[in-house]
Amino acid sequence: MKILPPCLWRFSISGAHLVKVRLQKFHISSENMSGRKETVLDLAKFVDKGVQVKLTGGRQVTGTLKGYDQLLNLVLDEAIEFLRDPDDPLKTTDHTRRLGLIICRGTAVMLVSPTDGTDEIANPFVQPDGA
Repeated sequence: MKILPPCLWRFSISGAHLVKVRLQKFHISSENMSGRKETVLDLAKFVDKGVQVKLTGGRQVTGTLKGYDQLLNLVLDEAIEFLRDPDDPLKTTDHTRRLGLIICRGTAVMLVSPTDGTDEIANPFVQPDGA
């Protein structure tokens, strides 16, 4: 069995457990018709920067991307979850909870976007009342 050298080890105490997370940078790639590999998703430019992650089931988390792998498992530090509206679980509220260091499983990740340079705007397609 081949053991890869660790790029970065991070320790975190979660409850009574000590969690050791191995952080590495991988690239998701595919081969095109000529057999050349192309990067499908390159998250290297977002490492150590703020990202917003939307997960299946309606959860939304922001944090600092510390690492990822080829399966899109993400390691986020200083993560904050936006809580959902109890009346409408598809909407998020302004209420948050701090999560700290988390791992988002790649099968649940739907969207990864940077927090810098993104602003929420009004929907231009919504018709005003009475129109």
